[in-house]
Amino acid sequence: MTATADGRPIVARPSTDRAVLRGFLERDRLFAAYAVCDLDEREFGRTRWAVALAGNHVIAVGMEYAGPTPQSMFVMGHNDGIAAILRDVLRPRAAYISATAAALPAVARSYRVEPGPAMVRMRVDRASFRAYPAPVERLLPVEVGELNRLYQLGFAAWLPAGAVAEGVYFGIRSGGRLVAAAGTHVISREASMGVVGNVMTHADYRNRGLAKAVTSAVTAELLRYCDDVVLNVRADNPPAIAAYRALGYTEHCRFEERLIRRSAPSWSVLPGPFRRLFGSRPAEEAQLTYDQAHPIEPPSGTSSDAIADNGEPPAGPEPGEPLEEPR
Repeated sequence: MTATADGRPIVARPSTDRAVLRGFLERDRLFAAYAVCDLDEREFGRTRWAVALAGNHVIAVGMEYAGPTPQSMFVMGHNDGIAAILRDVLRPRAAYISATAAALPAVARSYRVEPGPAMVRMRVDRASFRAYPAPVERLLPVEVGELNRLYQLGFAAWLPAGAVAEGVYFGIRSGGRLVAAAGTHVISREASMGVVGNVMTHADYRNRGLAKAVTSAVTAELLRYCDDVVLNVRADNPPAIAAYRALGYTEHCRFEERLIRRSAPSWSVLPGPFRRLFGSRPAEEAQLTYDQAHPIEPPSGTSSDAIADNGEPPAGPEPGEPLEEPR
């Protein structure tokens, strides 16, 4: 049965109309920060978008970032519209979705939703920012090898030199060794928005304010040309939240970032004869790992002990260290 909104049938369809998409996302641009930035020309080609319509009115938007499974997804809007988008248009086998807690029942109509902690979206602007001075240095693309050696301690992602060139990265050295760094996930000059990410401190150098210092440097640089700067942190990480608050960040909203798996293989919608032609045994479950917001597939030989881009080494964060969380 076709769902309705205010008595009007809901139809989901792909969209490449950036004006329409932006108009809907700007209803809550801070919650939709990653998606808003992905509307820029450089990122738009790496994404797939869908809208749900009730009559001529957009009631929900969904976005899927291209790349290896599971990739990032974002949904926003009316629950029946979200359900229609995930049922009819955006149908990855697995994804890492960002949505409000209220939207998870709509996601669950098509996907098995894995458990996970609530996330906090924090934001800062020029008026609220409080810098934390420290001897930091801007990192260059040629230093990406050092950056990745630091990130291998706790991240599953592997940054290319282009990510450093296009983003903003600052670090702190001790004895010539890079021991703390922070950077960006995505920046949109068009939307005047920046997203801080990839915050990491070597385990031997924690509880010295290094992560706060590099986060402060990245934030200060972004605020030169961005009206809003945002980041994510787990709701169950009070020391990190407190450290970001010390820089002037405030909580905008809480939301969910969950690994989801399609409840039934997409080939099950094919007529029986086609299923028999290609065999009836479902493909094996893919090995799923959490990745960063705009993931880069790690090269062979990357440590399998590394975890998601959540800024936490396998042993977990130490008190007082403001470590970044995944998108």
